[in-house]
Amino acid sequence: MNENSVRQQIIDHCIEMNRSGLNQGTSGNISVRYDDAMLITPSGIPYEQLAPKDLARLSLENNKYEWDGPFKPSSEWHFHRAILQANDNLDAVVHTHSTFATVLSIAREDIPACHYMIAAFGGNTVRCADYATFGTPELSENIQAAMTDRSACLLANHGMIAGGHSLDNAMWAAVELETLSKQYYHAKLFGNMVVLPDDEMNRVLEKFKGYGQKEKE
Repeated sequence: MNENSVRQQIIDHCIEMNRSGLNQGTSGNISVRYDDAMLITPSGIPYEQLAPKDLARLSLENNKYEWDGPFKPSSEWHFHRAILQANDNLDAVVHTHSTFATVLSIAREDIPACHYMIAAFGGNTVRCADYATFGTPELSENIQAAMTDRSACLLANHGMIAGGHSLDNAMWAAVELETLSKQYYHAKLFGNMVVLPDDEMNRVLEKFKGYGQKEKE
């Protein structure tokens, strides 16, 4: 896929995540690895107004705050780039302020193994990163800690992040994380919640290594 097509795909996914209720306004942002660079949504522009040329391109080879494009990148460019730099297995990052994930982040709770699909994110929990002001290196460092051996996390008093091996996969992960957040929230209200034990989650994690469709060699 050429770069212009990837840029359009990012815009399309941004519009879809708002249409579906996964995000509101311009609070969310999406980035995709492309060659040795990162393509990311610009700061504060309604998605419907974006054209492919409007996205910012930042190098993944350095940590300079320099970009190509007519508009400055999302204020959260720092953690997007840090995640892609630190995780060769992730090629896209979706950040949203989805309702139930954000509710849990306000409570500063990790999501335990209330459902086996927690394993989709690499472990038996989805952690909540410690709070730091948005758009700061401190927030990026907190996210890196929370995402150790994980592909997603909550952000205290903020929202959530989900990464994937493609943009479609990252968007799927964001929807799944919001679904699990909703399920956990309601299970806590209902009471008598049972969390899956570590030995079962170890079995699930092993099965997840072969989860999904694989290309034939």
